[in-house]
Amino acid sequence: MRIISGTHKGRRIPSSSKFTARPTTDFAKENLFNVLNNLIDFEDIYVLDLFAGTGGISYEFASRGASMVISVEKNHKHFAYIKSNCDELNFSNIKVIKADALKFVKMSKEKFDMIFADPPYDMPKVDEVVDKVLSKDLLNDDGMFIFEHSERLNFSDHPMFIQTRKYGSVNFSFFQKKND
Repeated sequence: MRIISGTHKGRRIPSSSKFTARPTTDFAKENLFNVLNNLIDFEDIYVLDLFAGTGGISYEFASRGASMVISVEKNHKHFAYIKSNCDELNFSNIKVIKADALKFVKMSKEKFDMIFADPPYDMPKVDEVVDKVLSKDLLNDDGMFIFEHSERLNFSDHPMFIQTRKYGSVNFSFFQKKND
């Protein structure tokens, strides 16, 4: 795994054999952030990374200038791995929280410019994550939610849906809160 752009561009993050998470591939991550480069200004955004796994998405947002990235991961080994990497890379703009992502969403009172969620593809009722996140009104006006999922899911009928991008077996569906 590597950081693609920003202050830590090209930095490789060592993998761990203790991982059960499926990290977003570098190919998919690079393409996702190429799309985002045309949609948002990374500097000073407030980001929520749910089901953070290896932390790869959090590192990418932090490297590109996000003011704060809240990285939520419930697995203790994954949480410790992300925390260790943040310390090693001096990412003071990443706050790692050991918690169940959906419980965090339910309890959070904060607002975010960007929310990214990458739950396990085989998680029971994984398709319900989108509504659980979007129904909590955690996005700022014009905020964006990106949901990583397998190709078996389709959200094109969702009222906040914008688009889906597919990179190999990885799909990213984009949702946006419109400023009324």
